[in-house]
Amino acid sequence: MKLLLCTLFLLGSFSSLAEPMQPQAAIMAKKASQTLLTDIVNHGQGLVAVGKYGNILTSKDAINWQQAQVPVNVLLTSVFFIDDQLGWATGHDATILHTQDGGLTWQLQNYQPEVDKPLLDILFFDNKNGIAIGAYGLFYRTTDAGQTWQSEFQSTLLYDEDVEFLEELKQSDNDAYLNEIKAILPHLNQVTFYQGKLLMVGELGLIATSEDLGKTWQRLEEIYPGSFFDIKVLNNGQWLVAGLRGNVFFSEDEGVNWLAIDTQSQSTVNQILVTETGALLSANNGVYLHFENKEIVKKQHADGKALLSAVKHNKTIVFASEVGIQVQESK
Repeated sequence: MKLLLCTLFLLGSFSSLAEPMQPQAAIMAKKASQTLLTDIVNHGQGLVAVGKYGNILTSKDAINWQQAQVPVNVLLTSVFFIDDQLGWATGHDATILHTQDGGLTWQLQNYQPEVDKPLLDILFFDNKNGIAIGAYGLFYRTTDAGQTWQSEFQSTLLYDEDVEFLEELKQSDNDAYLNEIKAILPHLNQVTFYQGKLLMVGELGLIATSEDLGKTWQRLEEIYPGSFFDIKVLNNGQWLVAGLRGNVFFSEDEGVNWLAIDTQSQSTVNQILVTETGALLSANNGVYLHFENKEIVKKQHADGKALLSAVKHNKTIVFASEVGIQVQESK
């Protein structure tokens, strides 16, 4: 859950171990798979999950997990693969990691503890061009597969009154202006790429779209004042957004009009997994929601722990959770 990710700054170290797995390495990997994991993805080589202490875990069967070689011990928040081999992960201290071997080993591309802000999501459009987003409008772009990352201030996300305020401040006190732009934008929580358009959600009800790969943005009309943590386009073309206190909305006209969904829950929704017939929503308190035909079916994981992300693997749903990997039979 992004709310949790923004508050867990003081985390200890954790060993990174290489293959082949020795008994002690297997024990450590098992322990890592039972601690906070924030994101999980499925790609050609198998499953990759990231989380606390810089842990990155890989698995081919969702049962046996290996701990990847990672050069940092910060809380990692998101992982993305463009193909079977090339992937990136983000985390606190503006951390960006890169793998070229399907997640087995990782190299550091960006690390700025002086920024003191987490990156919360990362997305690549191809194997060269990508963006990373995070707290207080943190936004980085690369055009060379992450060899270099350039910070961008997304001024088109500002309200008109903020634009006027910043212009006046810049004229009167440039140092104050430079400090203000570091905090004036909302947290940017998640971004999706769909048919050439970017969809992004964040703090304070932010839903925004971009048709030029994030160089400029158009804010959609506010439908809820709280934070959204995910947005996805379903297979039937519906847009689905979800966030704080179980608030979920869908649109059948690309964000022009939205309808609220009764989730029968006030548990914050952390992630949306698109399925063949709808979506699966991972939420706090062990809640997960099946969305299909404009209706929600609520289910409850027995231990009541936060479910932060999910993927479908064979006939199971594999969750990244507050207490590590959780496996549930698919309906």
